[in-house]
Amino acid sequence: AALAASTSRVEIGPLVTPTSFRNPALTAKIVDTIDEISGGRVILGLGAGWHEPEYQAFGLPFDHRVSRFEEAIQIIHGLLRDGQVDFQGKYYSARECELRPRGPRPNGAPIMLGTTGPRMLRITARYADLWNVYFTRTGNSAAGIPPLRAEVDAACVEVGRDPATLGRTVTAYVDFTSKASGVSSMNPTGATALTGTPEAIADELRAYGEQGISHVQVYLEPNTLAGIEQFQPVLDALRDS
Repeated sequence: AALAASTSRVEIGPLVTPTSFRNPALTAKIVDTIDEISGGRVILGLGAGWHEPEYQAFGLPFDHRVSRFEEAIQIIHGLLRDGQVDFQGKYYSARECELRPRGPRPNGAPIMLGTTGPRMLRITARYADLWNVYFTRTGNSAAGIPPLRAEVDAACVEVGRDPATLGRTVTAYVDFTSKASGVSSMNPTGATALTGTPEAIADELRAYGEQGISHVQVYLEPNTLAGIEQFQPVLDALRDS
């Protein structure tokens, strides 16, 4: 909300917020409010959650995460898209629930889901505007996109959706610290980072566009203002191409 109020152009939002951390109707209200503050610049990244110690610390249930997510997304999607929902499930309910006042966009903030699992891909195909994949699943390379893209397309076909209507996004890892690889909490597979000259990094990012990716999130090392400033020449190289 602070970023929404203090910026004017950049798109904002969580890469992933687990739906199980909050009541899903409350999540929809929060997102719609921040979308209003930002003038329609929020992208809502949602997930089922994965880090059990977080759930233990806050006393949240960790069981049946995908089933809980499937109910939560129906409530969130209904409120953001239609402004109302009447839902009764096993884990959540939102009876005769309305979202008032509506945010700045008639269909609400776009929903982005990051997954490669078959069941979650079907949920993505039904409810999401954008699909995301983290760099640990692609090997931090555009070469890792084609087999995943085929699975996403198949999920869309399975639920009766035109695959072309689901946007494709990817998270890429860029390192200016000369580490280039190594296992960490944000890089559990030890994927090799994108490094080198601004032009070389720009070429790697441009390759994602050739694989049908329309939006790239960049995880920077160092993940600081200095890292953002070091990334500026990469953006310049992309704009000049």
